Order: sequence, then C-alpha cells, then structure tokens
Amino acid sequence: MAVQKESEIKITVGLDENKIPETITWDATDGGVSNEQAKALMMGVWDDKNSECLRIDLWTKDMLMDDMKRMYHQTFISMADGYERATEDTALAADMRDFARYFGEKTGLIAPEK
Repeated sequence: MAVQKESEIKITVGLDENKIPETITWDATDGGVSNEQAKALMMGVWDDKNSECLRIDLWTKDMLMDDMKRMYHQTFISMADGYERATEDTALAADMRDFARYFGEKTGLIAPEK
C-alpha cells in the first residue's frame, strides 16, 4: 500500500543558556493544533532495527510537581488502554490499571480504595 498523504506533528523546544527547556510548543495541522503551549511531553518511538523504544521525556522548568504526578498517572492509564486495544490482553491491561490506581493513591492523586 502506497502512502497517500503525509501528516506532520511539529514540536519546538525553547532552551535556556544551560539547555534546560523553558518552553514547549507543538503543531499538528491535520488536528487543528497550532502553536499550542505544553509544559511537558513524553514520546516513544519504536526502533525496529534494534527492537527498542527510543524515548524523549521533556518538561519545562516551571512544570509543577503535582502536574507531573498527574501526567504520569494519566500516562499509565492511557498505556493500559493502548496496550489492551493493541493486544486484546484484558487481564494484563487490568493489572496495568491496578498499578495506575496504586500510583494515584501513593501520590495522593486519588483516594485509597476501601
């Protein structure tokens, strides 16, 4: 199957003199996103040649710790959802969600289950 169209997602990171992120903006023209501000990003790219995930994790200096905890919590949940869609392994996806709940409780983001 030949590529019919290309779509671009652009991420721009503004760095200070020590190469620490000050700003993160992104564009996704097909999604209607233009010059949108972000405080952090997590991206994984699968390297098929080496069978490994290449990662980029960036956050700005003013990213709040509580927001970082929320971001990780929501990422764990979305990873479980994506894993379940990709593999139909509902049992392991449920285990991943259990860990997300544990993380949420330990960080104080959600109330402990009774």
